[in-house]
Amino acid sequence: MTDARPFYAATDATRRATRAEALRLRALFEAEGAVAIEAGILQPAETLLDLYGEDIRARAYVTSDALRGEQMLRPDFTVPVVQMHMDGGAEPARYCYAGEVFRRQEEDEDRANEYLQAGFEVFDGANPPDADAEVFALFQRILAPLNLRAATGDIGILTALVAGLNASDKRKRALMRHIWRPRRFRTLLDRFSTPPADDARAALLAAADPFAGSGPEIGLRRRAEVEERLQSLREEAAADPIPTHVVDLIDALLAVREKMPFALEHLRDIAVDLPWINPALDRLAARADALSARGVDVDALDFEASYGRTHMEYYDGFVFGFYAETRPDLPPVATGGRYDALTRVLGRGREIPAVGGVIRPGLVLDLGGLA
Repeated sequence: MTDARPFYAATDATRRATRAEALRLRALFEAEGAVAIEAGILQPAETLLDLYGEDIRARAYVTSDALRGEQMLRPDFTVPVVQMHMDGGAEPARYCYAGEVFRRQEEDEDRANEYLQAGFEVFDGANPPDADAEVFALFQRILAPLNLRAATGDIGILTALVAGLNASDKRKRALMRHIWRPRRFRTLLDRFSTPPADDARAALLAAADPFAGSGPEIGLRRRAEVEERLQSLREEAAADPIPTHVVDLIDALLAVREKMPFALEHLRDIAVDLPWINPALDRLAARADALSARGVDVDALDFEASYGRTHMEYYDGFVFGFYAETRPDLPPVATGGRYDALTRVLGRGREIPAVGGVIRPGLVLDLGGLA
């Protein structure tokens, strides 16, 4: 027992220091005009789980309540904050918070399943590029003593790219759904750009009555369901493939990784052949101007077209992260982004442009603190 006491004392001391750092970060956000709020640790699971990315959804702690149905330990703060705001918050609004979030770990026992976040969220539709710049510049200023590398991206460019493709709505919905899953997106893109094979399957789809001579109907699926699926496959087989040159342009866009001004220039060149992405690039240019106006050295800021594709699926615009290059073993110290579509879902059609981010105070302390 005596040998265990120093371990527990150290753990308790670390927890107290991390909580103190989280509260200090929240106070910095309050100084920027944010209202400090508290979100319940237990959240209703049925609606919220569908709003998170695949990674977090698979790692949420979910339980059942006889009266309230499925509940989960909050895996982040943004969704509860948006829900609270859409239930009656005024616009513009700025919120901040500090508290625990919970993520199951099934592969790495050294990775924390409970840790603290401190966050800042802005609901303001007057000038979205400036709101993006406000959040990023604030995080960069707070984290400056740690000399972190900042990465930025824009999911809005990718969604605009998919939305403008000359493809069926069904194909575009599938690609849009898998923007956040790069491997699956690649598989779908390859499939949609390949002409259908002339094989036995194609003959079956072309048959006037594919059930002719098939014998008794068995199994769980009804004939109407099978017919519906066959019709869907026929439509897919009849669809024109996405042209190879368009796929090449998509690959070129996804590969863009440069300092922001050069990235924008490269993307403009690609947009000569993909003109429907120009409005999204205009928003990127406006954001770059807003960042510069707030003192961010845009010429030294990294932009990656694919950045954010493995993060939470509710981000639909600007995304950013701050990384300790001397500690590649650590996750990002801070992350954030724009999530306008999330407010539309939780607002039952009413949308309020919103952007925010979180800092992990435990990682801040691991890197020596901000003092």
